[in-house]
Amino acid sequence: MSLAQIQYFVTVAEEGNMTRAAKRLRVAQPPLSRHIKSLEDELGTALFERNARGMRLLPRGEVFLAHARKILEAVDRARGAVLDEV
Repeated sequence: MSLAQIQYFVTVAEEGNMTRAAKRLRVAQPPLSRHIKSLEDELGTALFERNARGMRLLPRGEVFLAHARKILEAVDRARGAVLDEV
């Protein structure tokens, strides 16, 4: 799993809609959908319930979201620490 997939997941979870998430991330919707599906395949479980109106996190998605946010926060802190040293 990549940091990009984690960021994409968090954005889709926050937007609740693949099209809005793609617009926010400035990526095309089909590749974004593929990244989310690939992440779910790697984890071996669905993270979202998909319906005509958008996407809703499943309980396992909620668990992963909490961890994903911590991962992204840790990366931001590490980046900041390195930049402070320069």
